[in-house]
Amino acid sequence: SYSFSYFTRSFASSTNVHTFSHRNHTSKMTQETQQMEIEPTESQQDANKIKAHSSSGEHVNPSAGSESAAEYPDMKLAQSIHKAIVMFGPNPKISPSSIMASDKDLSTKLLHRIVVEMKNTSLYRHLSPILQWTHLSEQDLQEMDKQNMEMMESLEEKVVQAKVNAGDMEVLDARFEVARFAAKSLGKEEALQAYQKVLDLPKLSSGKQMDALMEQYRIASFYGDILSNADYLKKIGKLAEESGDWDRRNRLKVYNALHKLSTRDIKGAASLLIDCIATFSCAELCSYTDFIVYTMISNALHLPRTDIKKTIIDGPEIMSVREEVSAVFELVAALYDCDYKRYLHAMVDVESVLLCDRFLQPHCGYLMRELHVLGYKQFLDSYKSVTLESMAKSFGVSIEFLDMQLSRFIAAGRLTAKIDKFGGVVETNRPDLKNAQYREMIQKGDLLLNRIQKLSRVVDV
Repeated sequence: SYSFSYFTRSFASSTNVHTFSHRNHTSKMTQETQQMEIEPTESQQDANKIKAHSSSGEHVNPSAGSESAAEYPDMKLAQSIHKAIVMFGPNPKISPSSIMASDKDLSTKLLHRIVVEMKNTSLYRHLSPILQWTHLSEQDLQEMDKQNMEMMESLEEKVVQAKVNAGDMEVLDARFEVARFAAKSLGKEEALQAYQKVLDLPKLSSGKQMDALMEQYRIASFYGDILSNADYLKKIGKLAEESGDWDRRNRLKVYNALHKLSTRDIKGAASLLIDCIATFSCAELCSYTDFIVYTMISNALHLPRTDIKKTIIDGPEIMSVREEVSAVFELVAALYDCDYKRYLHAMVDVESVLLCDRFLQPHCGYLMRELHVLGYKQFLDSYKSVTLESMAKSFGVSIEFLDMQLSRFIAAGRLTAKIDKFGGVVETNRPDLKNAQYREMIQKGDLLLNRIQKLSRVVDV
């Protein structure tokens, strides 16, 4: 489950709220929400971005599977919950001056989504002590539970009727309807069990099995269950190898990429993300903007400099959303231009982006360290020796700070250099690639000969 933190944002108009019944409370929240400024939904925004992306020179076919995916669990809601905690928790990681005006009432929007739209008492009970929500009494929650159970019984009755009076397709549709309601208004276990009942249906096509497993993946991801996701991906991958269509295979790449990102396999995620950038159609898992951010950050750490120019800086897909990912784009552009002072300044802005993202935040420290190493390594590769003063000036930092950082990275074996403290000089030690390749060949050759000898013994016996 989420490791949610406390934050002390109070909900507007909460005075004497316990004196109202659940029906009056939700009606009041609905009226207040209707008075808010109407903005396009994130799904509509993503669709517009993909459309703009395709008009920039790359054709993108919309994913039928993505469009038919269940609305819940809503991964953007999970992102918003994480964002609220980072911004307004007891130990906020984002300064108040950096919070955008659109995020000021984030707690209000979250409460409305969970109570009025989703009617999810399980999620409310989990978050209320953490986010200090006191707007529904236990009686209100029990009434909502009763309504949800009545709805589940009604939907289960439709399944029974379909089995008696209709065919397999009608039973499948009714069972999917039950599962999607459970994902919306019930807890994690109930939702997973509901989709498992879909998978237990006889004569279920491999495509529908993949759809149900992808929904289970999203539920587990919503609640931060990385271990379960690994199992779901293995099952989906096996089905995709046997009979998966192009669309589901393409979406599976994004699922695998985000799982690798969650487990800190940044290099593995980078290759999958860059493969999907021209055909992204997985808006049910993450927004197009977030997908571009993941692609840029992961590939900046591993792509050769020439490929960064072609794929990221001049990439038509990225150019279509450049203004929305300006902080990350500035970081990559500064690195390519060898403007190291601008590069470090951009890292400050990128840190806020990392902290506000539920996939990247657990690895924020690691990513920031790798970005520092990348900048220092690229700078030192151009010199046999350089003074600390000159290097510090290029990066816009003090000599003491630079000396501390370089010493740490050199001691960890991340930089092949040494510091002459007395002379104030950094000397680079370029590794001998030919000798390294020769040693690697000898080691692999010995290993191969040992395996051949073991195999020959087995054959002789």
